[in-house]
Amino acid sequence: MPSLKWKALSSLNNNEEWERGRDFTNRLPWFLFLGVLCKLSSLLLEISSIMCTTCKAGFIEPFKVLATDTITGKALEADVHNAVPTEKVDGTCCYVTTYKGQPYLWARLDRKPTKQGEKRFKRFLYSLEDCKEFVWNVEEDFKPVPDTWIPAKDIEFSNGNPLPDENGHMPGWVPVEKNSKQYCWHSSVVNYEAGIALVLKHHADPGLLEISPVPLSEILEQTLELIGTNINANPYGLGSKKHPIHLLVPHGAFEIKNPPALKQNDILSWFESCTEGKVEGIVWHCNDGCLIKLHRHHLGLPWPLAETYLNSQPVVISFNRTKSDYDFEPKSLFHHFSMLDGQRFDRLKDIKFDA
Repeated sequence: MPSLKWKALSSLNNNEEWERGRDFTNRLPWFLFLGVLCKLSSLLLEISSIMCTTCKAGFIEPFKVLATDTITGKALEADVHNAVPTEKVDGTCCYVTTYKGQPYLWARLDRKPTKQGEKRFKRFLYSLEDCKEFVWNVEEDFKPVPDTWIPAKDIEFSNGNPLPDENGHMPGWVPVEKNSKQYCWHSSVVNYEAGIALVLKHHADPGLLEISPVPLSEILEQTLELIGTNINANPYGLGSKKHPIHLLVPHGAFEIKNPPALKQNDILSWFESCTEGKVEGIVWHCNDGCLIKLHRHHLGLPWPLAETYLNSQPVVISFNRTKSDYDFEPKSLFHHFSMLDGQRFDRLKDIKFDA
């Protein structure tokens, strides 16, 4: 069975800092992190570090990926300098593919190790033994998943079993059924009878966002980010507890018009000083299909922010194509948004539904 190799990195010339664990990782303004996700980027889940990783016993988390101050070789090979930079949206990843003979929304579900499997993996991580290999027993080390679960595309297989990534997880998907309790927020943004999804994207007019129903068939085999009131502590301030709002954002939908140069100081300055830099991170879409990600946290910068670039933009509700075609359930998001058809809001976070 193929194994996952982990090798110890240098202690960055200061072992005392590692003893302080998370305190050190919170002071990383001098490290530039570039992760790469190669091949069929729209169908994969994990962005893996292209540098060796290091960890120290006593960390709250099992390991922490750190970075050098130079662009990685793989990023340069992917021609990152000519890639398309887009906003990294803070949500949960979703996937649209066929289920029961029609386009369905699928929620991310990682197959995770059992307690015993995780203990073995953590012992290995804490050991920091150079060149030692860790081998998973897929059949015994991992928890069961629903029969409908499918692994993410391009995951390696051995003897018919998907292999875990370097984090010890098997990225994958489960279909979101109508009225699902476990995935109720996912379910709220799709209407399978009408075959549509609630999507946030750019309007034809520059500088304006649009919320509209999009046929699921038009976003088939795409990944999207689910954002909203009950996702990741609601960094965009959408909706309320009484009237939650959730939306799907296609990956790569928001291109960054004035990106920083790929130099550490320029990127730091852009995140800290530019209005367009009030984002969770940047994802560069390379011509060869690779995705390269940079997160504010990898530069020691805070997230979420009180005001973000996304939630401060004006938005219009466009439901004219479906308003007369479907009779939405009165309590559904589709009904509430259809009642706002044609209305424009100065900021995305200003959208509210009447009591």
